[in-house]
Amino acid sequence: MERRQILKTAGILATGGVTGLAGCSSSGNGDGGGEPTATETQETAGGSGDSNTVMMVTEGSEYYFDPIGLFIESGETVTFEIQSGSHSATAYKEGTSTASVTRIPESAEPFNSETLSEQGATFDHTFETTGTYDYFCIPHKSLGMVGRIVVGEPGGPAEGSMPPDGDVPESQTIVDQSSVSYSSFSG
Repeated sequence: MERRQILKTAGILATGGVTGLAGCSSSGNGDGGGEPTATETQETAGGSGDSNTVMMVTEGSEYYFDPIGLFIESGETVTFEIQSGSHSATAYKEGTSTASVTRIPESAEPFNSETLSEQGATFDHTFETTGTYDYFCIPHKSLGMVGRIVVGEPGGPAEGSMPPDGDVPESQTIVDQSSVSYSSFSG
């Protein structure tokens, strides 16, 4: 196990320079919501490997979250993990980074990983408030890189419409399927 972690770390360091040159390494502007709270952590490598992991992916000219729709219960943590490219997981909360609208439940804590660049880098957020959360990637929002998480049951300002920057599965579809992959939604 220790040898495997050493090899993974070496691989991350070796590919870090290539990722930075991939044309996808812009930084977030950092205004609002970027500091981790007690329910959030940032790591530089790894990933939980559980079903509450959302991969952040660059694949050719496509930029996406996978799954694009995820259902969890209140109090569960979601890990956002870089598979390739440089991405963020940022809540649509007016005033958080480049969000101009709010699409998370009224009393929910916004989240913002800022832009992560290393393959395997993760950002965790624990969702306490029931409802529907729409989120985006700072550098790829204009290219439609958006996702949706439903906590407990659908509700809040995200219900009944799509995010301003792209399409996501309907909340009830996410509840019914527990997880909606990007390929099945976009395919």
